[in-house]
Amino acid sequence: MAGPRHPLVIGVDIGTTSTKAVAYDADGTRIANHAVGYPLDEPQPGYAEQDARHIHAAVLESVRAVVAELDRPIAALSFSTAMHSLIGLGADGDPITASITWADSRAVRQAERLRAVPSGLALHRRTGTPVHPMAPLSKLLWFAEQEPALFGRVAYWVGIKDWVLLRLCDALVTDHSVASATGLLDVHQLAWDSEALGIAGITEAQLPELVPTTTVLPGLTAEAAAATGLPRDTRVVVGAGDGPLANLGLGAVAPGVMACTIGTSGALRVMVERPGVDPLGGVFCYALTEQRWVVGGAINNGGIVLDWASDALAPELGEHAEEELLALAARAPAGSGGLIMLPYLLSERAPHWSALPRGAYVGLTHGHRRPHLVRAALEGVCQQLALVLASVRAAGNEVREIRASGGFARSPLWRQMLADVLGMPVRFPAGREGSSFGAALLGLEALGLIPSVDVAADLVQIAETARPDPAAAATYAALLPLFSELYDALVPAFTSLRRLSPGLPPE
Repeated sequence: MAGPRHPLVIGVDIGTTSTKAVAYDADGTRIANHAVGYPLDEPQPGYAEQDARHIHAAVLESVRAVVAELDRPIAALSFSTAMHSLIGLGADGDPITASITWADSRAVRQAERLRAVPSGLALHRRTGTPVHPMAPLSKLLWFAEQEPALFGRVAYWVGIKDWVLLRLCDALVTDHSVASATGLLDVHQLAWDSEALGIAGITEAQLPELVPTTTVLPGLTAEAAAATGLPRDTRVVVGAGDGPLANLGLGAVAPGVMACTIGTSGALRVMVERPGVDPLGGVFCYALTEQRWVVGGAINNGGIVLDWASDALAPELGEHAEEELLALAARAPAGSGGLIMLPYLLSERAPHWSALPRGAYVGLTHGHRRPHLVRAALEGVCQQLALVLASVRAAGNEVREIRASGGFARSPLWRQMLADVLGMPVRFPAGREGSSFGAALLGLEALGLIPSVDVAADLVQIAETARPDPAAAATYAALLPLFSELYDALVPAFTSLRRLSPGLPPE
């Protein structure tokens, strides 16, 4: 265990809307934290981008604020990042594009075209990344076709963490975890995939050097040291993607232990010991270390569905809308009286990996009221996660335990609903910072301050377990096949709606 003067590791989590820096001791105790937000810009329908300089500034500010609170030495910074971002850099290393985020869907037509040919599924099997507009591979195709002059000026293509590390440490590197979510990495060889690079129209020389997630960079530039208040010889652990690191943050490190996170979006991931790519293409496979990978699926529509319900169904509720909406939902029975909502407000990812679907209520009758509408929306999110769980299992992965976190976990109703829909007990750890804690654990292992990230299973304490109610679980089990079938049944309608709605994002 760490003593009071033992060094700390700061986990830096570069998220979609904020960066959070959290200092941890080697026993997992949180010592100090600070978050800095920034906007997600949507200049055109389907665009979701950011100014990389704002994010770099947020990293510096959040780390500086944490360092200012501490009177103990800092052993290292260790990084987590939102996955699937893409930035084009000039020869001088400065951005000449925005940071294109995972939520950006401008490359929908490029992804659909690639997904429709046999080589698309073959790419998924080799790279572990579904062919989808979120993937940097699809975004590179978009730039090549829609912005050819700019595409030709780009010297390097990187992710947001890669660029931050370039500014902090003057090293152009990317870790195996982030690279495994680009659609450009052969996960079986841990090398850039020549066919994917050829499709994207780029060369290996335009990409950062591939390194393990535990790689330690020797120090900070003079400018970064001054901006953070840290010594120049502070070590920097390259770190990994936020999805795999969230498993660490929940202690879901053993095979068969699944992590579930529901924030604005949602995801299910289970740790495996070697790359395990779904032959049906329903789930992803991303790296954490060379011995640990996560298999799972992300959904676009998590807490954002509750936000929509607040605005669309109960705009008069005001500042306490979430609490009152959940109280409304609790008044409707499990199954919402036969009402199903397909929660595809922002199209969808797993397990269909299509930007085509739209949201829909099915089964609406004269007897349904607002409580049914709200509850069906929450149930739809959980049922979509149940489809992801089924796909993870269909790919040959055992799931014997589920641990969950995220904003939804504040609601007893939503916690119980998740257990009922998934048909399994769901365990909720005591408060952690998720990916930042995972980043810190990875950093502690890289520095030899803990024997391995396996200690996460012991450091994370379970505060509560939600167990399925037999009657509710039976209702949801009966509804799930219908929920799944509705997607395929409505694909023709989704297709027509996209053609008829030119003012909406091009899903």
